[in-house]
Amino acid sequence: MSKKTHQQQLAARKAQRQAERAAERARQRRMVGITIAAIVSVVVVIVGAVLIAANTGGQDTPTAGDTPSTEPTSAPSEAGPDNKPKSIPTALAAPLKRPSALPAEVDCTYTKGEAAAKKVNPPANGKVKTGGTTQVTLKTSVGDLGLTLDSALAPCTVKSFVSLVDQKYFDNTICHRLTVGERLQVLQCGDPSASGSGGPGYSFKDEVFPELKYGRGTLAMANSGPNTNGSQFFIVYGDGSGLDPAYTAFGTVDAAGLKAIDKVANAGVIPSETGQGGPGDGKPATEVRITAATTASKN
Repeated sequence: MSKKTHQQQLAARKAQRQAERAAERARQRRMVGITIAAIVSVVVVIVGAVLIAANTGGQDTPTAGDTPSTEPTSAPSEAGPDNKPKSIPTALAAPLKRPSALPAEVDCTYTKGEAAAKKVNPPANGKVKTGGTTQVTLKTSVGDLGLTLDSALAPCTVKSFVSLVDQKYFDNTICHRLTVGERLQVLQCGDPSASGSGGPGYSFKDEVFPELKYGRGTLAMANSGPNTNGSQFFIVYGDGSGLDPAYTAFGTVDAAGLKAIDKVANAGVIPSETGQGGPGDGKPATEVRITAATTASKN
């Protein structure tokens, strides 16, 4: 074989190897492109499913909050014009009573948790009597709200609330949430941070029962799920029929206080910037500031 022929054969094999490598690189590029396209398709499907779920579910359960939420929720209902209630029921709810009375004493436990929105000491753990009522006055920027706390309904809740009042936890705090829908008309207070996520740094168990109904005048605890009670509470000034019996009711609000809240509700709501809760759920257009909270024996 001549030298020239040998060089031609070497050149031909080299060219073949280069062509094979080029073909392999092209094949790999095609496979990468297919893989990326497949991944993108899967991501699109997943995102679509998440968006559908977010837009169709979870309307009837507590979000609780606050971010863990401590907000009572119900199915969305239409507010009136200018984010005001279409109407407010005027009849007071029937007095709440447990179908079966509690024992004469119950054990209460207050569990420390995240940092408090305002420094406060938790109540002492131990037995609490289950009878009697306690009068509390919330002095606010819109008038006095007279509360009657019922230890036959929720003794551990009453003990906590009175402890917070005595420690001036509620003084100079803002009621951060108002709802004006047809099935959820509440004013929510008790968070010194006014963010909807603040609490006293401890929690305690629910004191609920299946027969609980919420109507005009009911005083109840907000929560972020089972057994997460803290300091946030809400007043049902009108319709509370959209609420499940998952929120501890522990007393009532007097007629004069409810009329003051009616005026706040009729002034409307400033909807949340995030749109959470809909147009009839947000900050009261008229500020409700608790300037002081006192029990009957305090001045």
